[in-house]
Amino acid sequence: MLSAFLVEDNPLIRENLSAALAELAPVTIIGWAAGEESARRWFAAHNDWNLAIVDLFLEDGNGLGVLRALQARAAEQRAVVLTNYATQDIRVRCTALGADAVFDKSSEIEALAQYCDRLATAN
Repeated sequence: MLSAFLVEDNPLIRENLSAALAELAPVTIIGWAAGEESARRWFAAHNDWNLAIVDLFLEDGNGLGVLRALQARAAEQRAVVLTNYATQDIRVRCTALGADAVFDKSSEIEALAQYCDRLATAN
């Protein structure tokens, strides 16, 4: 089972994504943050997580700042971006900042679940 922290400002998306991942993959959402600053504080205080799922547009700051803060994470910890703006440029930029993968919210939730399943199997 993966312990995931969700960085997403939309309450409906948080709820739906948590439910979808619980149904489709071995993932437990252990917490969430709606903004960059609160996410950065949480990650600075915790190291007992396997997966960070990060949106780009947040209540304050953005997901790119969260990715920068996660660059020093442990090798077994993964960070993925889940966004409505998964253009090729965004994918390249996020990967350059340390994202292990980038998924489109509107069309790649199943791919995210499959990624989580593979990650849980590897752990």
